[in-house]
Amino acid sequence: MTEPITPFSKSELLPQEEMLEVSKAKGELFIGIPKETSYQEKRVCLTPDAVAAMTAHGHRVIIESKAGKGARFSDRDYSEAGAEVTSDTKKVFSCPMILKVEPPSMEELEMINPQTILISAIQLKTQSKEYFQKLAEKRITALAFEFIRDEEGSYPAVRALSEIAGTASILIASELLSNITTGNGLMFGNISGVPPLEVVIIGAGTVGEFAARSAIGLGANVKIFDNSLSKLRNIQTNVGRTLYTSTMQPKYLLKALKRCDVAIGAVRGKNRAPILVTEDMVEQMKNGAVVIDVSIDMGGCFETSEITTHDHPTFTKSGVVHYCVPNIPSRYARTSSISVSNIFTPYLLHIAEEGGLENVLRFDKVLRNGLYFYHGILTNKSIADWFDLSHRDINLLIF
Repeated sequence: MTEPITPFSKSELLPQEEMLEVSKAKGELFIGIPKETSYQEKRVCLTPDAVAAMTAHGHRVIIESKAGKGARFSDRDYSEAGAEVTSDTKKVFSCPMILKVEPPSMEELEMINPQTILISAIQLKTQSKEYFQKLAEKRITALAFEFIRDEEGSYPAVRALSEIAGTASILIASELLSNITTGNGLMFGNISGVPPLEVVIIGAGTVGEFAARSAIGLGANVKIFDNSLSKLRNIQTNVGRTLYTSTMQPKYLLKALKRCDVAIGAVRGKNRAPILVTEDMVEQMKNGAVVIDVSIDMGGCFETSEITTHDHPTFTKSGVVHYCVPNIPSRYARTSSISVSNIFTPYLLHIAEEGGLENVLRFDKVLRNGLYFYHGILTNKSIADWFDLSHRDINLLIF
């Protein structure tokens, strides 16, 4: 008599021993924080308070001497928080986990050990194919600030820095309008009997929203332009008041630019920010008006924009003052550092709690979204397409 066909083997049908859940062993992190070497970069990834939280949980932090100087955090602050402060750059880069604001340079990559975990920005527009080839050669696992997306679909690190850039754009415009900087001598602030300043904001994303909040708070008249009706609707809801909003109608945009005292460019594109304000439109603006092009890191949305630096931040074209510094948050290094630190400290503690990054990546979609290299294998399709490299789906690698 033949045995019945069954999908289970005879041994599998026998009673099995009970499988008990075993608690995960907590991981101890060993983090290196090098000093930023990029031009005019003054931020630092972890504040002394964040380092104190890490060391209190038994983790080890090595920070390069003067890494926090630009953000006004002293070596003593870090030392008292439990970090090991060293002047040896190679020692910092030899740590199993490296935390940076800017992506490491090719020289810094040489100092990183194979199989290191790298957490930093990636700044895709400034990278080269050789950079990714070096990461692959070193079998590095890398996460990018810009790619970390939470459950609600927003990008916490990008949003935090966009909030700073938006608010800063109005503060900078206020400085540039004063007599101190050969401005028109106009002041933000709804002074009784004095017509308020006119501010045009192009782009209704996070930068645009926080620029609008600041300008309204200072009593200015604000006009916002964007081609996304849902963004324009959201910005009115978030700001909590009725605003002048419009789609990018050249006729209305030109009319608003002719009357405005300040124009903020806050538009982003897939590869390059679209040019929405032509040179002809800038020529028709008021003499002494101020343009803050926050989109300059993606090429700028004003045709007249050219990259400037924190040392020489402005130039005048057609009588209009242009401020086109790509790294606005670094101007407020301490605030930016605290903001970035607040985002990453919980992630780092979570990685340790789950027993290491490998375990976290299996179950945590938020950090998996930020991953672009896994043990030297490129896992991000947009990077692969941009630099003509091969990539693998991360879901096929970690399960």
